[in-house]
Amino acid sequence: MTDLPGIAATLVSHEAAVRLAAFATVLGLMAVWEAARPRRVRLVTRRVRWTANLGIVALDAMVVRLVFPVAAVGMALIAAEQGWGLFNAVGVPFWAAALLSMVLLDLAIWAQHLVFHKVPWLWRLHRMHHTDLDFDVTTGLRFHPLEIVLSMAIKMAVIVALGAPAAAVVAFEVILNGLALFNHANVRLPAGIDAVLRRVIVTPDMHRVHHSVHRDETDSNYGFNLSVWDRLFGTYRAQPRDGHTGMTIGLDIFRSRRDLTLFRLLVQPFARA
Repeated sequence: MTDLPGIAATLVSHEAAVRLAAFATVLGLMAVWEAARPRRVRLVTRRVRWTANLGIVALDAMVVRLVFPVAAVGMALIAAEQGWGLFNAVGVPFWAAALLSMVLLDLAIWAQHLVFHKVPWLWRLHRMHHTDLDFDVTTGLRFHPLEIVLSMAIKMAVIVALGAPAAAVVAFEVILNGLALFNHANVRLPAGIDAVLRRVIVTPDMHRVHHSVHRDETDSNYGFNLSVWDRLFGTYRAQPRDGHTGMTIGLDIFRSRRDLTLFRLLVQPFARA
């Protein structure tokens, strides 16, 4: 019989290495794929955009370490020690607690994303993610540090409320980060494969709609991981009206190439627009 607790303990003890290896692998594979067979022609060179986008993710990582004494996994371990949260209070098998935690965490991320679109001051933070003039794997890393801090606080609150097992949190983070890189990649999947995959997970063609300049399309397809939430709550849109190669990526503001620099990205939430 598979030793799930043993596997879970190993996963948690090697969290940093597992997450870094998964991140680097998916980022590398997507970068090679979209360089070899891009879905869309780039408007801006990788050098210009990647310098800022990768700079943002490095800054985000530093800010999270400074603001939070423990990360999401650490909070799950504390909750387990203190007996906090639903699954620590109710006796359920480990596998059930882990599976339900991952699904409910994904729902929470989906709901948070929707709220960040609907609340004006939160949208000012989140819109930086949408002002990229191209759509590729690094767009999936492009979030303002203030949004990352708020997102981490929300995620930790959900982890404590659920009493999510630490191993489930590690697995969720790895899967979420990997799929966010995948579904932001500038790649083409065969139509049949895309149709099958998007019944379960968010594909690049599905999420690209969310980065359309048309606001009704921007306010759709909020998922990063499971595609079921958009279908369930009526925010699913199958295709962009202008087609994937003809659609305009971004917003109708901050369309200058100088807005793609790291400094400009950091001040965008405070700029008039």
